Amino acid sequence: MAVASAPISLAAAAGGSALLFRQLFDADTGTFTYLLVDVPSGEAVLIDSVFEQQHRDLSLIRELGITLVASIDTHAHADHVTGSWLMHQATGCAIGLAAAVRAENVTLPLAHGDRIRFGGRHLEVRSTPGHTDGCLSFVLDNHAMAFSGDALLVRGCGRCDFQQGNAHTLWRSITEQILSLPEACLLYPAHDYTGRSVTSVVEEKAFNARLGGTATERDFVGHMENMKLPHPHKIAEALPGNMRSGKPRDQAAPETWAPLQRSYAGLPELSPDWLADHSGGVTVVDVRSSEEFNGPDGRIPGSVLLPLPDLDNRNHELPADRPVVLVCHSGSRSALATQQLLKAGRQQVANLRGGISRWEADGYPIERLASN
Repeated sequence: MAVASAPISLAAAAGGSALLFRQLFDADTGTFTYLLVDVPSGEAVLIDSVFEQQHRDLSLIRELGITLVASIDTHAHADHVTGSWLMHQATGCAIGLAAAVRAENVTLPLAHGDRIRFGGRHLEVRSTPGHTDGCLSFVLDNHAMAFSGDALLVRGCGRCDFQQGNAHTLWRSITEQILSLPEACLLYPAHDYTGRSVTSVVEEKAFNARLGGTATERDFVGHMENMKLPHPHKIAEALPGNMRSGKPRDQAAPETWAPLQRSYAGLPELSPDWLADHSGGVTVVDVRSSEEFNGPDGRIPGSVLLPLPDLDNRNHELPADRPVVLVCHSGSRSALATQQLLKAGRQQVANLRGGISRWEADGYPIERLASN
């Protein structure tokens, strides 16, 4: 799907609310990432990003036309590498993590009582150690929602058997800093592996099997000290990576045939500017009908016609030694064509963002048949 030429209305995206909130998910690690945007200012924070999902998160930020103020983490994760350094490189945002972690490349060291401001809103930083020494929870200014990291999960909590974990400390963190919030406060964890995406203070007080109901600290510690969990399978990669705030050891840029940007839908796209400068080195494929290709809307000079209904059966006709850029009127049909070619095994494929209408609006030439 094509990206609009101008950012969408944030008020519309937020349903008229002053806060735009998005919960994102990484299925490989069961990690939730959260984007919070102050609508009036367009400033945002990103919580618990995932290295492999940087393109997805950055695409959403660009499509919404917002300014990322900070990429922050609730703790130094043992199951995935943060995307904070990549987001910093792409947007200039601050990298936020507990100062107690002593990680490299952190530009916003955080401690209990700090406030992370984005526009007219802020997140209150609460120290919630016990899973690790550097665990933080982030509480929205109006106490309507909080982000509890691994300290408190939905009907569970973070483990306490490594990374300075301590069950007594975690009990105090949860009961004094998280469950002390208003009972209606929504709690968003850093992970879930069974599809549960949110809980609340009142629910966890009543139903959390480890610490809810009539459970005492003695009950909680007895439970946590006898869990015998295997270590996360990515721990050897994740912990060192997070001590660098997600900065790769090898900073060499991957080779690519073009400066591709992925849409939030995951589609590789190119701008009209790039295509205008490099049209001689690619095959521009127009997937409209022949009537449109030869009609009054015109076509991009040098483009070839291969209508979308014929693409699956005729894609072998496209040169194998040149990248392919797909176009249509708006970028919608060519988005589907891009997906089809990728599924067929083509590697060097991209959609023209905004289609021919964007191409012409940006001042690039259109070829039209002479009228009789």
